[in-house]
Amino acid sequence: MSSDERRGLWYVAIAVFFFSTSPILIRWATPLSPYVITCGRLAIGAIFVYLLAAMQGLRPHWRQEDVGRFALFGLITALHFLCYIASLSFTTIAHSLALTYTSPIFVTLFTRLFLKEPIARRKYVGVVITVIGMAVLTGFEPHFTSRMMIGDALALGSAVAFGLYSVAGRSQRERYPLFTYASGVYGIAALWMLPLALVTYAPPPSLAGPALSILALGVLPLGLGHTLYNAALRRTHPTYVNLIATQEVTGGVILGVLLLGEVPSMQSLIGAAVMLVGIALVLV
Repeated sequence: MSSDERRGLWYVAIAVFFFSTSPILIRWATPLSPYVITCGRLAIGAIFVYLLAAMQGLRPHWRQEDVGRFALFGLITALHFLCYIASLSFTTIAHSLALTYTSPIFVTLFTRLFLKEPIARRKYVGVVITVIGMAVLTGFEPHFTSRMMIGDALALGSAVAFGLYSVAGRSQRERYPLFTYASGVYGIAALWMLPLALVTYAPPPSLAGPALSILALGVLPLGLGHTLYNAALRRTHPTYVNLIATQEVTGGVILGVLLLGEVPSMQSLIGAAVMLVGIALVLV
């Protein structure tokens, strides 16, 4: 592995630290709708990255012909964050994170489909094991409800969108500088969410806490975490980058226990462990 690839792995390892704060901050912002949280988070992230670039003399610039491409990537990004944020209103942190991080499977498949990088047939064994892990996670949960099913479905949708988001970031590494790509995608994604955010906004009893949580979401897991993640995608194969990112599951669950008292069930832990084994087999 080259030094540049190793640097990419370090970038995503640091990104995991910031990612792990996401579910806690989302829970603290939940008096606001998922659309408002998603839009605010993306807008703040875009502004943060733009200012960060400008401070380094790397002010992003876009051309008119970039609009269509960024509109597509922004829509994918918006769907990923919206599905993930919404899932936490219906299901547990452990379920949401574990299902969202089936994304390495989709990254591998989409890399083969869109970037023409092959996948060995034996790796489909890992896909099957991952599906079994999902069944354990959701099918044998003692307190599983129809509401949790909705949350789990949203988390799985987030995983598919995360796979597309990762492949898109990889595919554009030669076309756009990192800050131009990241701030543009976050900003367009925020615009996709803006109409729904305006329609669903209802002032909470106290706005200070949710507002600070959204500010932190925009700066920490998005502005810093996802920009480092996109930097890693430019240096290292997206499946390896995404595999390391799955450790948000560990960090998020630990913070959920410490800060929210949300202890995962044994079935959740077993299902998540089986899924991680399946994902690892895909990437070996």
